[in-house]
Amino acid sequence: MSQMAVTPSVADRGVKTSVSSTNALLACGVVAAPLFIGVVALQLLIVDGFDLRRHPISLLSVGDIGWIQIANFVVSGVLVIGFATGVRRLLHPGRAGTWGPLLIGLFGLGLVAGGVFVPDPALGFPPGTPEGIPDNPSWHATAHGFAPTIGINAAVVACFVFVRRFAGLRQWGWAAYCAATGVAIPLIVMWPTTIDAHGVPEGIGVRLAAGAALAFIWAASIAAKLMSGLGMTARPASTGTSPVPTAGPA
Repeated sequence: MSQMAVTPSVADRGVKTSVSSTNALLACGVVAAPLFIGVVALQLLIVDGFDLRRHPISLLSVGDIGWIQIANFVVSGVLVIGFATGVRRLLHPGRAGTWGPLLIGLFGLGLVAGGVFVPDPALGFPPGTPEGIPDNPSWHATAHGFAPTIGINAAVVACFVFVRRFAGLRQWGWAAYCAATGVAIPLIVMWPTTIDAHGVPEGIGVRLAAGAALAFIWAASIAAKLMSGLGMTARPASTGTSPVPTAGPA
């Protein structure tokens, strides 16, 4: 009799622990956006010679305090990967539960790689660097050129994965938001513009920063949305199976 009385309590604690850990992982996605955007904004105020209108934010990784942006890439990427883990725990094997976390995880991995592989000085930054882009980029600069691009593209595809999820749940506002973000990011980054004398599209720094900000804000919004539905948990089955957190219909 006493054993039967203890079992529900143990199961309840298992539910609470599972929900709490999943909630913490999802919260990583909420934290990543203000962290990344805030650290970049701070550097725009304190870094001499950096002009966002023509310098991609990646160039903040070079120079005397380049370690700040390197750490920003890596820490934000790890947070996004943590968020992806939470998405898988919450949604798999339901709709968006497989490709959603994989693509979000790739977004995070691209950020981490963007910090590990540092670009070369270019476009007159840091001050004293020749104008234009180096003719023979280093191997780590080449790797950097691919990493964030792959990451942002993965975030764009993830937007449309969640369009399908929210459309299936008839949450049309969220479906529209995901679709709009998925269209806006490549449109902003790739919109044709005038090329300057050094072969650099005008305003490229602003457009790349805007695309990254939209991706981070979308991830934070999805994380907050999933966290808001995490209060409902599956009740422990009488067979003794482990309780699993759920965010409603898949």
